[in-house]
Amino acid sequence: MNLTKEQKEEIFAKYGKSNTDTGSTEAQIALFSARISHLTEHLKSNHKDYSTERALVTLVGKRRRLLDFLKERDIERYRSLIQELGIRK
Repeated sequence: MNLTKEQKEEIFAKYGKSNTDTGSTEAQIALFSARISHLTEHLKSNHKDYSTERALVTLVGKRRRLLDFLKERDIERYRSLIQELGIRK
């Protein structure tokens, strides 16, 4: 994975409450989205990499569960987050 410490801190600063807020739901979803887009690009050129494909499916499932949790807790935060990240339902 090519996310550096600075890139992660930037994601946490933008979607979390601070640079070190790694536990908020929005920050985790944003981090998973960055990792998913990286793995998707990798699989476009390496279509037989099945272990990466399995990791991608696992990450998508984790992000989906977190999105469902956020949707149940606060629908407005859910809507604004999927709007910012460009995730379609």
